[in-house]
Amino acid sequence: MAPKLGYLLPTRERIMEGRPEAAPLLDLATRAEAEGFDSVWIGDSITARPRHDPLTLLAGVAGRVPRIELGTAVLLPALRNPVVLAHQVATIDQISEGRLILGVGFASGTPSNLAEFEATGTPFEKRMGRMMEGLRLCKALWSGQPVDWEGRWTVRQGTVAPTPFRAGGPPLWIGGNLPSSLERAGKFFDGWFPIAPAPDAFAKGLAHVRDVAQTAGRDPASVAGAMYLTVSLDDNAEAAEARLNAFLERYYSQPAPVLRRRQACYAGPAAGVAEWLNAYAQAGAGHMCVRFAGEHESHMTALAKARASLGW
Repeated sequence: MAPKLGYLLPTRERIMEGRPEAAPLLDLATRAEAEGFDSVWIGDSITARPRHDPLTLLAGVAGRVPRIELGTAVLLPALRNPVVLAHQVATIDQISEGRLILGVGFASGTPSNLAEFEATGTPFEKRMGRMMEGLRLCKALWSGQPVDWEGRWTVRQGTVAPTPFRAGGPPLWIGGNLPSSLERAGKFFDGWFPIAPAPDAFAKGLAHVRDVAQTAGRDPASVAGAMYLTVSLDDNAEAAEARLNAFLERYYSQPAPVLRRRQACYAGPAAGVAEWLNAYAQAGAGHMCVRFAGEHESHMTALAKARASLGW
């Protein structure tokens, strides 16, 4: 099966530019589908890197874009009440008729992330347990059967309606590159969705995730391999590099060299991006979510041409 190519909507970028209107973002989603992309994704942050709420905006995208998949890259479930989250996700999955993928993560300990957890009344040091229990509760509620739950949350004979369009709910993919993240991906999740490894490291990581899945009694082939990638295209390689570095530093308020060691990025001519993407495909990435540093429409067209050259 050919790898799938996804497009990340620039929700954070548009807020930073003082252009919060949602209609142009919906237009970009429509453009992505017309260009042949397989999915549209939205990131998540409340106060750390303010942007549009991903679930609300995905509902709008689902109504506008009728065919391709939709996803979060990535949602922070620990910041949300899981009963409310289960209801929201089930509704979006119904709107999209089963096209939703829920990518999730747990946040690093940067000052802005710590402040975000404090602002939402969420203990940062408890975020992993909250995420894992919350997702288990979501899945229980997605069954449609009355749920009794005693833990961080108390539910007595609770149900949500509608249940998701897809039986059991949308696939759950988890980000992260730490050994513990790979273990969780293999034991509990439907996909591994990191942001950092080079292709060779991704291949090793995915092999480990699937080994863990097999040891846990799961079908290792059922665990999807995906990548979150950042791309800056320009015939002038130096200009592409400069734009990428400026983009990362403005977005994260950290030095670009530090960020580029943590994130998979390509900067250079469009002629080289096909080979770079194909290296991830050869390493086992069946789905690639691409974030653009630069003008989005031209980047979409260039990436669609690069993909066509690979025969995907």
